[in-house]
Amino acid sequence: MGEQLTVGVEEEFFVVDRHGHLSRHAAKLIDTAEEQDGELQTELTRSQAELATGVCRTHDELLTQLHDLRSALAAAGARRNLRLVPSGAALLPEPDPPAITPNPRYQRMADHFGAMIHQVTTCGCHVHIGIPDAAAGIQVINHTRPWLPILLALTANSPIEHGVDTGYHSWRYRLWTQWPSAGSPPVFSSVDHYESIVNGCLKSGAILDRGMVYWDIRLSEHQPTLEFRISDVAATAEEAVLLAVIVRGLTHMALNTTIQPMDLPNDVLRAQLWRAARDGITGDCPHPHHGVPVPAFTVLNDLLELLKPILRENGDLEFVEKQVAQLTATGGGADRQSRTFERTGRPEDTVDMLAIIPE
Repeated sequence: MGEQLTVGVEEEFFVVDRHGHLSRHAAKLIDTAEEQDGELQTELTRSQAELATGVCRTHDELLTQLHDLRSALAAAGARRNLRLVPSGAALLPEPDPPAITPNPRYQRMADHFGAMIHQVTTCGCHVHIGIPDAAAGIQVINHTRPWLPILLALTANSPIEHGVDTGYHSWRYRLWTQWPSAGSPPVFSSVDHYESIVNGCLKSGAILDRGMVYWDIRLSEHQPTLEFRISDVAATAEEAVLLAVIVRGLTHMALNTTIQPMDLPNDVLRAQLWRAARDGITGDCPHPHHGVPVPAFTVLNDLLELLKPILRENGDLEFVEKQVAQLTATGGGADRQSRTFERTGRPEDTVDMLAIIPE
């Protein structure tokens, strides 16, 4: 079935104090964490930390790196009475917005976008898949767009923000799409078409640099990869790897197809993504084949049936089946957050449930 595609994952986290409130000391976790394969980085605010795995070929390798990086950050936090929380939105009400990380680019963004910068403080999961070239990336974007809603539903993990249940499984996605360059990518006729839209956004001042192309799938600026940015940070490393190997399978399928991509207008796709953000994996999700909402697990299972030969060839099939069975039994991250919050009425208990325990 061809050479196995490489995969890497970036994850963003909130750093909170022992009470669950956002801390301003995320950089100290990054500076003092034990060195692991991959990288640890600061993010837009002082309350966020990011990890990035190295280039991986197997789900076992990816899972090991994610566990090690998450644990290293969590252990560094524990030494300072801080915790690492994988949630797409901040859980507790805060008296003040989180402070911006002292970085010239981030400060320029804060000055340019004003109050919005604090409304889009969210944590996502980005999956990088190695591709031959930009033209191949455009082909993958066009073919995988219709599956974005189920990828969003799969890791939806942000129903609570500032102590309130929002009624959405992925409130992060609703917040994130306030960025003028965020949301579903259009259908691109060529690499030149892609570049013309990016250049138009730059000329308008709606983005300040190419790193601010925030489409749900984009060509990476600095690596020979395609970056899927649709998802909330996953509640567990296993759920992040599940997303990653499904995305890799989708990319492989798109690179090797001879059929034309589905004709799905961007306005319709945006509407479908709204539904996926509201319902998550235990609700309904528009099916790519007809656009009518059906149980999200039905869409997921139909996708996995398409990808089964690829997943088997990559050695991912057994892992995927095990993780989907787990999700079927427990629900996704958003479901587990909401159940805890509904049971106690205290977002602090949801923080306790989510916080990563060092291994």
